[in-house]
Amino acid sequence: MKPLNILISGASIAGPAAALLLARQGHAVTIVERASALRAGGQTVDLRGAGRTVIDRIGLTAATDARLLDQRGITTVDAKGKRHSALPVEAFDGNGVVSTHEILRGDLAEALTAALPESVEFIWNDTVVAIDDSSDSAVVSFEKEADRRFDLVIGADGLGSAVRRNAFGPDEQNLQPIGLRFAWFTATIDDDLKGWYLMHNAKGGRVVSARPSRTDNRVKASMAIRGSDPNPLYDRESQRRVFEEAFADVGWVAPQLLAQMHNADDWAYADLAQVKMDHFTKGRVALVGDAGYCPTPLTGLGTTLALVGAYVLAGELGRAGGDVGPALREYERVMRPFIERTQQLPPAGVAGYAPKSRVAIALSRFSYWAMNRWPMRNILAKQFAKADGIDLPDYEAEGVRNSAHGAQCA
Repeated sequence: MKPLNILISGASIAGPAAALLLARQGHAVTIVERASALRAGGQTVDLRGAGRTVIDRIGLTAATDARLLDQRGITTVDAKGKRHSALPVEAFDGNGVVSTHEILRGDLAEALTAALPESVEFIWNDTVVAIDDSSDSAVVSFEKEADRRFDLVIGADGLGSAVRRNAFGPDEQNLQPIGLRFAWFTATIDDDLKGWYLMHNAKGGRVVSARPSRTDNRVKASMAIRGSDPNPLYDRESQRRVFEEAFADVGWVAPQLLAQMHNADDWAYADLAQVKMDHFTKGRVALVGDAGYCPTPLTGLGTTLALVGAYVLAGELGRAGGDVGPALREYERVMRPFIERTQQLPPAGVAGYAPKSRVAIALSRFSYWAMNRWPMRNILAKQFAKADGIDLPDYEAEGVRNSAHGAQCA
């Protein structure tokens, strides 16, 4: 193995997962993160299919299982909070809309980061502003740090990836908005979830939801609106104003959420888009997770793609003995079919999640009752089965130091 000097941009899920595997192979790994520290909390993500297999192979099953959320399933509610149709967590063998292995994004990031060896260097409160990629190295310019030279640069910095913009061009070339704006934050509400993920649809394609957290008196709330922003909304007050106006007449817990969102310390906003690229590697630069192939939260497969992408990239680099060019070509070849399948939105897509008319809302509510019954069960089973839609290479069996066991035995 040729030891490499590797930069990873992003310290959420894909970044620490790639760092862990690459450090185990003996590479020098540096992580740069725009935030000043690891971002705790966050919304719920799930460990399903091949993503869970990766967690098993890298030896983090116990660490993540200890942080799983206890959720009973998803239930629709009306404007007065009355519960209607429900889909229990046991549906689709625990891999339906709500998975048996749900975890807060921040908790998963903490589990991955805690497993990193001390050799991994962190640069906090900084970001990539330029990449000069030549044949034998890549010189990276940072916003604050001095320029540094790396053998490989990995963009694991999400939908708004700085690495992608600097190496592959502006966002408008690579992002395809799906017509749904989202806000997420932590709040308290009067309604007792009793372990259920509750969701309310209002006319005009507006959605309010609340999911269980790991603290009894707090919920993970979200609000969604149909449409896309013609101009990006970078400041939080502009973002919040959009939701304040859109949800002023919405019932259930919407008034409580509107009252709390201005003081939410974990506010997050996104104009949802998929990342569609002819190539997500170029020279000595590779994208992993949402940065290179975001499927949007509607698929429920973003975390799976992030973990699988990190695992395959590290595995192919190990297979190639540290030869970057062949490794990145194989990374694309292995991942491409899986990405194309997982980026397919569920039946009805955005219209199914955020219906506009009363009739469409009624049909959507009925669909949750019908999901676990024929014929809808057969249709949706194919969607949920996509999480396992890759023949994941067993790099450890080939002698690649890409797992906890492989690292100990090497």
